[in-house]
Amino acid sequence: MPVPIRRLCVALTLCCALVAGATACGSSAHTSTKTTTGTTAAAAALEAATPSPSTSAERQKFAKTRFVANAGLAAGATYHWIVKPWKAGKFKKGAHGRKRALVKAALAGAFAYNRLKAAQRNAKGDPLLSKALAPLTAGIASLKDLPAKLRKGDGNAAGSFEDVINQVKDAGKSAGAPVKDKVPSAHQLTQGG
Repeated sequence: MPVPIRRLCVALTLCCALVAGATACGSSAHTSTKTTTGTTAAAAALEAATPSPSTSAERQKFAKTRFVANAGLAAGATYHWIVKPWKAGKFKKGAHGRKRALVKAALAGAFAYNRLKAAQRNAKGDPLLSKALAPLTAGIASLKDLPAKLRKGDGNAAGSFEDVINQVKDAGKSAGAPVKDKVPSAHQLTQGG
């Protein structure tokens, strides 16, 4: 696939700038290596005064925010591409558009599983969320087999997916992180999260 000339020029310019910057910042043989106790102490004081990127309270808040975002995307994908078609009977053998519905459900299932695993990792940053999600680990892991179950015509597979999503939403709500469905775009589905 040909690359536009403008991208090549930008890449070449950036590379040249990086090389020039690296050579300008390089050390020279004439640089003095003497340090005094005063400069070492000042450097240590400056390093100690440097704030950390985030406090534990901020990390917990971000964990909840990430959990809500990931669980919301999983819930939206599940409802829109798995539960709705399942209730409409699109997964039944002989149904019009069954193959297309199954492909979308498989993509949505993989996406939702990926986002639920990410939400599970995010929940570990908040003690309350972690405790609320602990019993759901086996349920989330069982969702990995959804596409195969749907292809075989297992009508309960979509229902079990919906149950796990509702349990995750309830766990989030009990931990102070209410989850709302957010339907991901088709691009997000194909990219896997």
